[in-house]
Amino acid sequence: MVFCSSALAFSHHPFPGVSPRATGRDSRQRGPAPATHPQGGRISPGQSAGDSSRGGAVSDIPLARRSRPLVSGKASLASRFRWSLLGSLLVGSMAVALVLGPLRPWLAPPPVAGLNARLAADGRLLGHLPYPEAPANTLVTFAPGQQLRHEAARELVAMQRAAAVDGVQITVISAFRNLDLQRHLFFEVGAERSQSPEVRAQVSAPPGFSEHSTGFAVDLGDGSKPQTNLSTSFETTGAFAWLQANAVRFHYALSFPANNRQGVSYEPWHWRFQGSTEALRLFEPAHRLSRTLP
Repeated sequence: MVFCSSALAFSHHPFPGVSPRATGRDSRQRGPAPATHPQGGRISPGQSAGDSSRGGAVSDIPLARRSRPLVSGKASLASRFRWSLLGSLLVGSMAVALVLGPLRPWLAPPPVAGLNARLAADGRLLGHLPYPEAPANTLVTFAPGQQLRHEAARELVAMQRAAAVDGVQITVISAFRNLDLQRHLFFEVGAERSQSPEVRAQVSAPPGFSEHSTGFAVDLGDGSKPQTNLSTSFETTGAFAWLQANAVRFHYALSFPANNRQGVSYEPWHWRFQGSTEALRLFEPAHRLSRTLP
């Protein structure tokens, strides 16, 4: 009985003195035990013990991050230098724009050749706003030597007829003027009268700055009192009184009333047509000045 007991004990423990736990796993597990690092912790398959000893436990870093190439110090420095240079150029450009912006009107050439005058901040030249020359195909002849835009001419003729019914004779002194004619009136006539550009601008606009060039403006007179033509005395005539009462019905308005905010001399004879989208667009700066200037 003693022999049998010893045999059973031997068969249950093939290596007397060594417990199953000392082998590191249960005797029922198959295959080799996972390797361990000398400092502790398991090593993943495909990793040597030396891998985990470099820079900590590499097995904790995902494979994608472990395989990402590092940016060298020189490349990083070059990138920072490029961005710094770009930022400096941008800031410098903004500084130059801020400094030169207010000086641009003074750095640019004068807007009218032969006239040493600069544009004001609101675009005026000696009090006059800039206006384009009307295209030739938009003009019609409504009287000998007189042209206007089609709609302006139609309403002007209707206005003359209505005034005639009331016994008032409204005559047309001047209508559309091209740039060459306006240049002659400003420079040559001004020289004949010994007027400086500043004085001449009180009665005539520089070329490129006249409402007459738009094909929407006219100078009107009283047929019964031609001596008042182009004179402030025109305001005493029956024609002027009729225009003040009726011109708005034909979309005409006085351009330069007394003490006008644009700074142009009082011209009771100068009227402009405002009855089309194009006319309103062209004369909007003048309306804006009359609303904003003190």
